[in-house]
Amino acid sequence: MAPTDESGQAARHASPTGTTPPAGPPPGGPAGPGARMPRWLPRAMVLALALIAVFQLGSWAFHQLTGLLINVLIAFFLALAIEPAVSWMAGRGLRRGLATFLVFIAVLIAAAGFVTLLGSMLAGQIVKMVEDFPDYLDSVINWVNGHFHTELRRVDIQEGLLRSDWLRNYVQNSATGVLDVSAQVLGGLFQMLTVLLFSFYFAADGPRLRRALCSVLPPARQAEVLRAWEIAVDKTGGYLYSRGLMALVSGIAHYILLEILEVPYAPALAVWVGLVSQFIPTIGTYLAGALPMLIAFTVNPWYALWVLIFVVVYQQFENYVLQPKLTSKTVDIHPAVAFGSVVAGAALLGAVGALIAIPAIATLQAFLGAYVKRYDVTDDPRVHGRRNRRSGPGAPTRLRKLWARRPETGHPGAEGAGGGGSS
Repeated sequence: MAPTDESGQAARHASPTGTTPPAGPPPGGPAGPGARMPRWLPRAMVLALALIAVFQLGSWAFHQLTGLLINVLIAFFLALAIEPAVSWMAGRGLRRGLATFLVFIAVLIAAAGFVTLLGSMLAGQIVKMVEDFPDYLDSVINWVNGHFHTELRRVDIQEGLLRSDWLRNYVQNSATGVLDVSAQVLGGLFQMLTVLLFSFYFAADGPRLRRALCSVLPPARQAEVLRAWEIAVDKTGGYLYSRGLMALVSGIAHYILLEILEVPYAPALAVWVGLVSQFIPTIGTYLAGALPMLIAFTVNPWYALWVLIFVVVYQQFENYVLQPKLTSKTVDIHPAVAFGSVVAGAALLGAVGALIAIPAIATLQAFLGAYVKRYDVTDDPRVHGRRNRRSGPGAPTRLRKLWARRPETGHPGAEGAGGGGSS
């Protein structure tokens, strides 16, 4: 009868010499040529490729929409800035849409009037400088001829300039760059309209936007979001209003100086200095002072120096006296933090980031201040910037004691007196 158990199968397959054949690979060992890949591996590869594709698509879409996102961010802060005025008008019976429209009309009229006045001033000054250019050139030529004993003539210089390769290349490049300038102007107008449109919707539909945001949050989170929104409105509006007040003070101060020096277009120049110095952070004061210096130079070169000195002195007065008093209740942040936030904002978003950095940091600081527990500060002198003096005699007393204990080696007769005592 043939064996059917495992011992019989092992005996039948045994070798003639009595040795046992090598055992096969263990179940968990390396797979052979005909082994299958794990079932999870294809799904994992497909999932990894899908994640990479989604990341690349998201990165491409973010880079393509960066301009739109920046416009939306500007519009949001602009809506926060006009929110107090819109809410005040809406509280007196006006619809929010009409109130927002009236606020925008007032801002646009003020901006258009300023641009028109400044444009007419610049056009008049450019025409005056072009008309007076021959007289300036004659004075420069006479000064050069008198000091360097040359024989320059205005006609030769004008002909040399007109026939120079530099002027020909400049005219050609300017002609080819007209289309680029036109495209940039149209792009700027479209960007401004986009910002205004989003700002209008953010301000007019502010309550609806807050309700839509709170509808997807639990009640505890809703209170925090509404509180953060209120803080952002207060800080942004306070920042812009304090800047507007400082612009008014700066404009009046520079107007008085320009009127004393009898510089033309003093009102427009004062408005220019006030706005540019306050709404362009860090370097706005010096950029704003360049135009009054240039126009003062056309009147008298010494007047330009006086304008420069006044700009520098007023900047110090504004930084250390005026600004701390006006912004202590609206945007109360340390000057070093403000400067760092402006630098970081400019690095991230350029001029837009530098402009909105301070109200954003002030909002964040005020919001986090409610959740940071504060304690009473100890009365240690080191807290107030003074060293903790040790108890005991002062420095003059210690010096007198050291002087009294010094060895009197150089005193005559000290050695003899010592020897007599020992005997």
